[in-house]
Parts: sequence; structure tokens; C-alpha cells
Amino acid sequence: MIVGSIIDERRALESAFRDDERARYSRHLIMPEVTFAGQQRLKAARVLCIGAGGLGSPAALYLAAAGVGTLGLVDADVVDLSNLQRQILHGTADVGRPKLESARDRILDANPHVDVHLYQTRFTAANAMEIVRSYDLVIDGSDNFPTRYLSSDVCVFTRKPNIYGSVFRFDGQVSVFGPHLGGPCYRCLFPQPPPAGTVPNCAEAGVLGILPGIVGMMQATEAIKLIIGIGDSLIGRLLHFDALKMKFREFNLRRDAECPACGEQPSITELQDYETFCAPSAQEQTGEAPIRSITVAELKQKRDAASAFTLLDVREPHEYDLARIEGAKLIPLNDVSARLDEIERTGELVVYCHAGVRSAFAVGLLQRAGFENVYNLAGGIDAWSREIDSSVPRY
Repeated sequence: MIVGSIIDERRALESAFRDDERARYSRHLIMPEVTFAGQQRLKAARVLCIGAGGLGSPAALYLAAAGVGTLGLVDADVVDLSNLQRQILHGTADVGRPKLESARDRILDANPHVDVHLYQTRFTAANAMEIVRSYDLVIDGSDNFPTRYLSSDVCVFTRKPNIYGSVFRFDGQVSVFGPHLGGPCYRCLFPQPPPAGTVPNCAEAGVLGILPGIVGMMQATEAIKLIIGIGDSLIGRLLHFDALKMKFREFNLRRDAECPACGEQPSITELQDYETFCAPSAQEQTGEAPIRSITVAELKQKRDAASAFTLLDVREPHEYDLARIEGAKLIPLNDVSARLDEIERTGELVVYCHAGVRSAFAVGLLQRAGFENVYNLAGGIDAWSREIDSSVPRY
């Protein structure tokens, strides 16, 4: 869809440039699609990036380099060593620092003319409207469903383009949601979130380190096109990228007239409790028994007391080779149904994975198969390594 610039021309004309900025953006200025007028729009633009992680890193860095005048960053996390495989805003020396601090330093090193606004907080229904209101568009670099629904809804209510991106293992997706521009919103595509625990995150499933860079740069590209008013926007289209096959596929999207947020008679007219909206588990939705959990501290107490229980590891063999809790029996999640006869039915059964997502799914499966005293290890082996036994390698 071809969309004109989202930046008011009068505001763009007020953007003042220094001589060194003309030199910095010279490769833009000589392009007939950009010119000085387009660069003025970039300098006048205000872009909010939700997340300074895998997607937010390349998006924010390239937008800063391109000359976007104001960048807002929302993130409450600190830099972890596991981030550095993909989050290029941060370096080894930044481990333990708030992500926003290292992000600000890297952005200003790339372009000191950018005005960087930091929001060291979680993006919630309580602050979303206030934060988004002063920006021209939003880049959603989040990795969880509550934030994706929240960013979509607040952009619908404030009439801001919402540039969506997501990554999973080797696959990435990008689109631009904007009902006020004639396209759908995120809820048109995904009216309801999947049951909690059924979709693993990057910590559970992994992600090819370079993939967020590719997707984040595509998000930045869409932002620049909307700001300058050039090209064909991804509004009404979803672009899927398969890194293993190096293949792109495109899907046409339509606005849903019955969408609860942007439809003809919307039922959602204000921000809601998104954690609760996305939290119901598969068991709660189907009326099955709830998943019972055990903490790593409670598991240690059982081991120290020599209590009788079975410990089941439902990760993959290559993960088992990386790290394990001694005494656990390995049966990968996809094999559990076919190997039920190998699992002790009497006594307590504690199931674990990397962070507790796959094991929760396995507990539900075992309950449906008739297992009664079965528990999910909250936080998985990662929590065990952090809180109980640091000799178990983290990954």
C-alpha cells in the first residue's frame, strides 16, 4: 500500500541542519526519492522502539544512523551474556548494565545528533498511552504476547502506525499495522492469544543470532518509508522470512470488520489488563486440572531429604548434553506420549525443561494420561543453575 509521509510538512521544515549533518547524510541527499526534504522529515520524526533487545537493537541503531531526530526506547531489563549473540546495541563490558544505558551510549556514538528518550520501565497499560502519545510511529520489538496486544491497541487508539516484527528459531515476520491508514491491526490477524505455555520463547526454542538483525532492519526500513513517504508499505501484507531456505513469502492481510479493537463496532475501547488476557492456560480454557508447580528450592529440599520422586527431563538430547540435573531421566517432549510406559506412575513426578514452558505442556499431557502426582519445575534447569547449583552450566 502506498502511503504519504506521516510527518507534517510544516514540522519538517522547522528542522535545522548543521554542516556536518549534511555531510553525514550525503548519500541520502543525492537520492531523488529522499533529497533534503526527506531528510528533514527524518530529523523531525519521533519513533518509539518497544524493547532494546534483538529487534530493537538493529532497528534503533539504523534509524539513528539514518537521521531520525528523536528515538524513544522502552526496556526494563539489564544486559545478560546470553543477549550478546544477537543484541548488537550491547557489548561484553555492558553485561549487568541496564540495557537502556548501553543502548543510549551506542546510539549517540553512531549519531550524536539524535535525541534519545529513555523509559526504564515495563510497557504497561498504566503508562502506554502517555508514552506513545508524543511519537509518530511505534516499532514493536517485544517478545511476549501481552506487550504485542498492548502496543497494537494503544496504536489503534492513538492512530499511530505499529511496525510489527517477530522471530522464532530460523523464521521471522514483519508487517505494518495501521487501521487509520486502511490496513488491519494485530488483533485482526490474531484475535486471541494462544494458550499460555504453548508457544515457547527464544529462551526455550532458541533463535539464529542474525535473524533479529534482518527482521529489525526490515522494521526500520518500513519506518523510514512511512516517515519520508516513499515506496510501498507493508500495510495489509505480512512478510515471512525463512533463513534456512533463504526464502521470503508474502501474505495479504485484510482489516476485520468484526475486530474487537478496530472493527465497525469495537468492543475494546480502552486499554485492559493484558497479563490476565494472555495468561489463561490450556487447562483453564478446557476445564482440565490446573498445572501444579514446584520451585527449585523445594526440589532441593526433596533431594536433601532423600524423598522418593522421579525427575523427568523433557528437553532435547543436545540440551541434555549441555547441562543436566543429576538423576533425571531424559524423554524429549515430542516422545513423551509414545514412551509413557517408561515413566514411573507411583510416587511424585517432577518434570523440567530449560525455563518451564515445555515441561508445563508435558505435565498437562501426563495428567491427561492419568498421572496424578506430577509437578512442573518452575523456571526449569536455568533457575536450578542460578539459584541452587552454579556448577550446572547455563545456556
